[in-house]
Amino acid sequence: MALTEAHIIPEKNEASSQSPFAVKNVLFAADFSPTSEAAFPYAAAICRRFSGTLHLAHVLSDAGLIMMTGGVDYVSMGTLYEDANAEAKEKLEEIASHLENVAHYCYVRHGQVWMNLAEIVSANHIDLIVVGTHGRTGLGKLLLGSIAEGILRHAPCPVLTVGPRVSQHDRLPAFHDSHRDLAPAELGLQKILFATNFAANASGAAKIAAGIAAEFRAQLTLMHVIEDYNHLGSRPQPIESDLRRLHELLPEDIALQYAPEYVIEFGSASDRILKVAGDREEDLIVLGARPASEPGTTHLPWSTAYEVMARARCPVLTLRG
Repeated sequence: MALTEAHIIPEKNEASSQSPFAVKNVLFAADFSPTSEAAFPYAAAICRRFSGTLHLAHVLSDAGLIMMTGGVDYVSMGTLYEDANAEAKEKLEEIASHLENVAHYCYVRHGQVWMNLAEIVSANHIDLIVVGTHGRTGLGKLLLGSIAEGILRHAPCPVLTVGPRVSQHDRLPAFHDSHRDLAPAELGLQKILFATNFAANASGAAKIAAGIAAEFRAQLTLMHVIEDYNHLGSRPQPIESDLRRLHELLPEDIALQYAPEYVIEFGSASDRILKVAGDREEDLIVLGARPASEPGTTHLPWSTAYEVMARARCPVLTLRG
């Protein structure tokens, strides 16, 4: 169930120069899983697009090492760490060796994952973190995998998550299975969906989404989901009000290649966001989210953001409020 509004304007020859989306330092958090491998081409392609620097990092945790062995004594633990550290360096260097014309650094750290990543973020002025997600939901889950969840809960910058359902588009091909060709592909975004529940800083998040649309000359859709719609028949004003609020999120002077579209949906927020993104074959979903445990929660509920990130068929850019 949906209400869509769109306007046609003359096509512009140039994207907006007022609020371009640009990143100079990207952190790729690697755990060498298949989902991590699926996320890597996006990190590389973004750096190639913006002439940025890619920081590849892997964190060895004691818990992870113990789980690998079923428990070891102190002496064996030291040997195990040395072996794991050497193996991780070798894997990162193997990936980096295929990065043509992309400046990069490799890091292997030991200890708590986010604490180590946070040091890299701070020291290198990271603008964007890219991570693969396991996409597990429901009871008995680590929702997106412990690495992704920790990053999403603490990252001060936007996070791009790539889940297991992300389809590989021709403009961003997957790895070649036998040769592990990890060379960065060109990144192209033609359709971008920004979903909001009108949080306090929704206009700032919308401006970022619009900046990305301007940079890639993409079609931008702004969307709001009304989950409680039992009384809309007798009181239709919320629909008109929400459409107006969507329009007001974007500054009047922002220049886009195409006029934005505005969509009001009814039902479960995560289900409707995923449905619209799938039907429209969106290349990127942009969300604002904040952990429910934090006071003054804004943006989409954390559980809704998790569901979208885990099930989306395109990458999801999360802006932590």
